[in-house]
Amino acid sequence: MDITSIIGLLAGLAALIGGFFWEGGSLSGLLQLNAALIVFGGTLAAVMISFPASRLRSVPAALKLAFGRHADTTEEQAEELISLAAVTRRSGVLALEKRAEEHPDPFTSEGLMLIVDGTDPGQVRQILELEMDAKELKYEGYAKIFEAAGGYAPTMGIIGTVMGLIRVLSNLTDPSNLGASIAVAFTATLYGVASANLIFLPIASKIKSRCQSELGSMEMLMVGILALQNGDHPQLVRKKLRSFLNRSAGEHSTNHTRGLS
Repeated sequence: MDITSIIGLLAGLAALIGGFFWEGGSLSGLLQLNAALIVFGGTLAAVMISFPASRLRSVPAALKLAFGRHADTTEEQAEELISLAAVTRRSGVLALEKRAEEHPDPFTSEGLMLIVDGTDPGQVRQILELEMDAKELKYEGYAKIFEAAGGYAPTMGIIGTVMGLIRVLSNLTDPSNLGASIAVAFTATLYGVASANLIFLPIASKIKSRCQSELGSMEMLMVGILALQNGDHPQLVRKKLRSFLNRSAGEHSTNHTRGLS
């Protein structure tokens, strides 16, 4: 579980609820089941209308991507490519066949097998880039579901507020309760805007961030695999991969390049 996502979500909820109570709000004024039904039920329905069932079945995988813990293995991958470069310099690319068959990463395994089979470098690059494009399209599909939910939720909140105001204005026999009734009506807008900006849109952004990180790693692997096919010296492979490690260090920490320095 990605602790930063959980902490961010809990901190956001605590800030909103704490600020509400700080201003003298009550729990009964914040918890309105009818508003929640309109906003979240309406948002769910709109999303279901917008996407086919095959796309919606990917929501659990999207949530796992957003909230799951993903260790940065860029440095380990680079070190592996450098060690494989030494193997190819000494024994040729055919020596990578066993490693290709047993490698746990499908992208790396496919790339190594392509060069073992003697595939043209241009074809190797094209095939690996197609794999990267497929990964990007899949993750973009994940993000678009939550972006759609983030767009629908505030609108559903406004609809819920309008419905509440219609009910209030159609029953003005008790003016003493008018203010409280209007406040309850606006709870739907609060639910819609808060859920969009604290849940749906941040999840979409997190998925896009994960996508860019994985694509960066795949690009590095592609460069390393092509270097293996070219028979580059391990030190040259190290130099080619260092820029990717520097990029990863900028995204995560300043200590990831120690193994290659």
